[in-house]
Amino acid sequence: MDREFIAERQKGLQNYLNVITTNHVLSNCELVKKFLDPNNYSANYTEIALQQVSMFFRSEPKWEVVEPLKDIGWRIRKKYFLMKIKNQPKERLVLSWADLGPDKYLSDKDFQCLIKLLPSCLHPYIYRVTFATANESSALLIRMFNEKGTLKDLIYKAKPKDPFLKKYCNPKKIQGLELQQIKTYGRQILEVLKFLHDKGFPYGHLHASNVMLDGDTCRLLDLENSLLGLPSFYRSYFSQFRKINTLESVDVHCFGHLLYEMTYGRPPDSVPVDSFPPAPSMAVVAVLESTLSCEACKNGMPTVSRLLQMPLFSDVLLTTSEKPQFKIPTKLKEALRIAKECIEKRLIEEQKQIHQHRRLTRAQSHHGSEEERKKRKILARKKSKRSAVENSEEYSAKYSNSNNSGSGASSPLTSPSSPTPPSTAGMSTLPPPPPPPPPAAPLLPASTEAPTQPPPQAVNGVSRGALLSSIQNFQKGTLRKAETCDHSAPKIG
Repeated sequence: MDREFIAERQKGLQNYLNVITTNHVLSNCELVKKFLDPNNYSANYTEIALQQVSMFFRSEPKWEVVEPLKDIGWRIRKKYFLMKIKNQPKERLVLSWADLGPDKYLSDKDFQCLIKLLPSCLHPYIYRVTFATANESSALLIRMFNEKGTLKDLIYKAKPKDPFLKKYCNPKKIQGLELQQIKTYGRQILEVLKFLHDKGFPYGHLHASNVMLDGDTCRLLDLENSLLGLPSFYRSYFSQFRKINTLESVDVHCFGHLLYEMTYGRPPDSVPVDSFPPAPSMAVVAVLESTLSCEACKNGMPTVSRLLQMPLFSDVLLTTSEKPQFKIPTKLKEALRIAKECIEKRLIEEQKQIHQHRRLTRAQSHHGSEEERKKRKILARKKSKRSAVENSEEYSAKYSNSNNSGSGASSPLTSPSSPTPPSTAGMSTLPPPPPPPPPAAPLLPASTEAPTQPPPQAVNGVSRGALLSSIQNFQKGTLRKAETCDHSAPKIG
């Protein structure tokens, strides 16, 4: 229980937590969140998901659970199950269940209608939804299981069924993709983002785990996330920059993260990125600079159309005959537009709060620095000196006026050239005590008739020292013994 030892261990634990919380993957881990905030992360979401899925199977008996896919995703409130159809036992599907997030602004009716509309979305670069349903508190979707996994599985050479932390937190080998893969996959992803933007459908959830690989084709996943109001994987990054304040600019910024991961085989250490490592082509660096550099984060993101015109993607030929199809009724389009505006408004408010907090933290840090403390001490000394001099001058003027107005022997003798007592910096200036009265004339013998001249009164309190000296040198033994007659004793008759 030694105090120094405890302080040292406390500092070490704080450093340890700082490292964990600055790691983007670890900071989103359920164990970390439960340790740091047990009150808000006490629910058992696996149990809740199983209850919801069981209720679903009562009305849809053709589906059957093969096994739960534990922790394959990064979200705490989203669970996955491997499924099969009873009359097609060899086919494997993935069921995903998620509850509502903080950005769910659609009415329950519009929300359920849009979720059920997702299986009708056909696009060469969107992964097909087999079945979708929703209630007032969650949504459940089924897609085909892909043995190859996602784009992130390709980059990290991971197995799709493994837990998220095991797959991506500490890869054995870091290696980016080939230049042609980067160009092709990048172009396909930008095409589908442009399609969604043109349709007015908010996305905001682009990252490598949300891109399924089907041969040499990238297909986007989890279109339902924005309808559910779930937070983006990269929200902690783009919420720092006030110019990234629309879902379109969020998608472009997230594309920058994805492109960096495809190029270098790992996510950036921090954002904004000051300098980029050598890349397979300068055209790659040009796109990265337009989405992740300090200037881009400060001034705003380019549009998806602008990225498609850049040299890295402009010469990519896409060979697909599938015609995109996604019909959204006008009423639901209006509901989506309003929900999108609400999501962006909340993002802007959050960015404003973060900006104010950073300013306050910087001011406190600057105010508490050693250099600032020294400056404040010097200023305080100067102010104290100035105040003392002003008080001294004010008293001197008052004292001079009182001397001039006095008359006769009662007025202390002063000389016009008498100096003003010096003031000491930092101490309060008090007026000197009044001069003591002249001592009484000593008793003289009768034969002495010459009158005694009283000593002159002290000037500016000079004789005070003499009086103090006389008191200090007083000797008790020199006093004459007094004779007293005590009549207080009792009388006995």
